[in-house]
Parts: sequence; structure tokens; C-alpha cells
Amino acid sequence: MKTLLLSAYDAHSHKRWRKGLIDAFPKWQWAVLALPPRYFSWRIRGNSLTWARGEAARTLRQGWDLIIATSMIDLSALRGLVPEIAGVPVVVYFHENQFAYPASADTFRSIEPQLLNIYTALAGNLLLFNSEFNRRTLIDGAARLLKRFPDCVPAGVCEEMERKSRVLPVPLEDSLFIATRDAPRDSSVAWKHRWAQGYQGAVSAGVLVISWAARWEYDKGPDRLLCILQGLKAKGVDFLLNLMGQSFRGCPEAFKRIQRDFAQHLLAVGYVQDAETYRDTLRNSHVFLSTAYHEFQGLAVMEAAIAGCTPLVPDEQCYPEYYPEPLRYTGVADAVVKLASLAAQVREHSPLPRVEFETFSWKQQRRAYEDSLNHLVRKEDSANKTGVLGTSAEGSVPPIDTDRRETSNPTQ
Repeated sequence: MKTLLLSAYDAHSHKRWRKGLIDAFPKWQWAVLALPPRYFSWRIRGNSLTWARGEAARTLRQGWDLIIATSMIDLSALRGLVPEIAGVPVVVYFHENQFAYPASADTFRSIEPQLLNIYTALAGNLLLFNSEFNRRTLIDGAARLLKRFPDCVPAGVCEEMERKSRVLPVPLEDSLFIATRDAPRDSSVAWKHRWAQGYQGAVSAGVLVISWAARWEYDKGPDRLLCILQGLKAKGVDFLLNLMGQSFRGCPEAFKRIQRDFAQHLLAVGYVQDAETYRDTLRNSHVFLSTAYHEFQGLAVMEAAIAGCTPLVPDEQCYPEYYPEPLRYTGVADAVVKLASLAAQVREHSPLPRVEFETFSWKQQRRAYEDSLNHLVRKEDSANKTGVLGTSAEGSVPPIDTDRRETSNPTQ
């Protein structure tokens, strides 16, 4: 199948997904158009212009069996500017949506990104989401937005999006599961990349080692992380922390406070460039803590769970779909209590609870992707042959199995 993949804001998680997708279907003929993940406002509004009137125009007009686009694409404009793709079936993959993104106090909140989500959803033939939380917040958010407009709002917009939407998560690389089985813990390797201003002593087997990894931005909850650490310190919990992730200009003040006030609790700090070093850090941690206010699937938490960490996540957003109630916290105080309990288990050398994600591997998810994509192509091809061209993926789609197995103390 001749397939064009469009990624208008090619952030790390988007790039990871598209590379995995291409690797999963090596016999397909692929072409990729991707734009760098910067200048957000311009990128989401200007990608159709960049591609339709730039060097990529020739690629767009080549005659495709299928187009797979991320939700950052301005798809309605692109189909208008490049009429050759108007009849090509398009799958839109929503890694996130603009209705559930938390705004910082100093952010001007424009409705244009949300409207673009609606236009792209209506212009696509099949809408795929990485979680039900993502799907539901888009449809419900669109309904609320449309109610705000004074007149001329057509009926059935959200119902159309609902009919052609499905949940199909971002799969994880098969190599992660193999690496976890074959690589035992080796603390002498894990802590060679310590922060120079942090804890330099021996890492005792009875001390709770927590890992936190995300972009160093406000939506990942550094204020919540700071409060949790203060709570652990007040309760006298013995812990060490890997504070990992990429930082940017305008980094929230909470990160500076954590480095200042908890320096002697910090092991690795900042972005870990080498993937194997990062995974080794996870393998030698007991808990992976998320404090995010903005998460639609949470690949970092899943990867940590595969590496052997016990995940502890907020009881909100996408997390209730993937993690049992005992591993979700309702607030800072609850997180402190649960971390203190886990620290006691570590001291007593008791096994910690685990969550299994084997069903989220590409090996397990490939068939669901293949069925969904092939079904759409066959359906649209049949419609075109009978002279019917539509953008509504109504009709049956093979069921997608996104079940996961949860165990309290599995062996690995």
C-alpha cells in the first residue's frame, strides 16, 4: 500500500509512533513529511501552506492509497489547497487534543487551535485516539465550544466525530520487553551519571529510589512534585530521586527549588541522552512518579513500568484507564502516604506492586492497526467506485483489543 505519513509538529512521542508504525509495515511504500516541533502557533496554522505551496507539493500529488496524519495537521485546508488528495482516505491520529491542555496563568487562550482540531476531525475519514480520555475530552470540549457561538452552528458535528472515532494506543517497542527480561539490575552502572551537586553516597538497598521524567514545563506538575517531596521530608521518609527530563528557557521555578532544597536526595538530574543509560536508571528505581496535569497516554510511565518500576500516578486524565486504584493518588497528601508505604516495603525487602503492558507492544497491537487501516481503504475504495465520496467512517470497524493485565506482585 502506498502510504503518506504527515507529522506537522514532530515532537519526540510523535516521531516515536511514526517510526514504529513504519517498522511494523515494512512492505508498504512509505513517504514521510514532518515539520520540526517549534513555533507552535505558526506550525499548527501554517503547515498546510508550507506543504501545499512548498517543496512538498510534488510529494502530496503523487497519488496515494492512504494518508495518515497527526492531529496537528490543518487537514481541511490541506485538502482544499491540494485537490489531488481530496479523494484519498485519511486517518487522523490524535496524540493529544487542544481542549484538555491546561493553560498556565500567563497564557493567552485562543480558541483557534481548538477549532482546528474540529476542522481536522471533520475532514478525516477515521479518527484514532491513544486513550478514551483523549477521545472523550475532544468530543465533549467541541460540544462546549460550539455552544458558545452565537448562530449558524450546524447540528450533528460532534455526533459525526463520535461515529468515526476509535481508541488505538501508541504501541511500545518490542525491544523494551526483551531488554527488561534480559537485563538484571546493576546499580554500579545506573548511578555513574549522577548530578555533581547531588547525593554522592552509597545507594542502599533499603532506600526508596523514585524516578520522575518529563519535560520541565508547568503542565507536568513541578509544583505538585515539590509539594510531594516536602511531604516525604516532613514524614521522615528515606528516599532518593532521579529528576529527569529536558529543560527549556523559562523553566518553572519549582525545579530550581527542588534542586536547591533537595540536593542531597537527588541522583540523576536533567536530560539523559543515552537511551540505555535512561532505561538502566529505570531498572534500578523502585517507583516511577507522575505529577502531570496533562497526559493522554503517558508513554514514559508505561516504559518505566515495563522496566520494573511501580507506577504512582494522579487519579485523573488517562491514568484510570491503565492503572489500578491502589497505584493512583487523589492529591498530594495521598501521594505522600502511598510513597511512604512503598518505602516501608522497600525497607522490608517486600515485593512491590507491578502493572504489565505486554499487550501494548507493537507485536500485540500490529494486527489492530492493520485491520483498522485496511478496513478504511477498502471502504473508501468501494465508495469511490460507486460514485460516493464521503469523510464519515461510519459502518463497522473491527474491534480493537486494548486490554492490559494487572497483577499485584508478578514475577518477571
